[in-house]
Amino acid sequence: MLNYFQFLANPPTTTAAAADLGAVTAPIISLLNSIFGIAIPLVGAIGAIFCIFLGLKLAKADEQQEREKAKSALKNAIIGFVLIFVLVVALRIGLPIMETWANSQST
Repeated sequence: MLNYFQFLANPPTTTAAAADLGAVTAPIISLLNSIFGIAIPLVGAIGAIFCIFLGLKLAKADEQQEREKAKSALKNAIIGFVLIFVLVVALRIGLPIMETWANSQST
């Protein structure tokens, strides 16, 4: 708590705050990079298993109403899976760009 009050009494100058930006972003970026190595295959595996499950549910549907419900669920799952996958890949592509931008702001 004392550090907080010292910070309020003596806020850092612009150059000191900018120098701290790299120290703050480095651990976040390394964490995101390590998560992406796991996230893309995990999303792919879970999405494939879920789509197979819904495809089997569609194949086993006896009544027309049940079949339409299963078809709608499969369509929504595929759209959701593709959307999540595209967003994860876009974030992975955009992360170096955001890192470069943050580093340029700190100098």
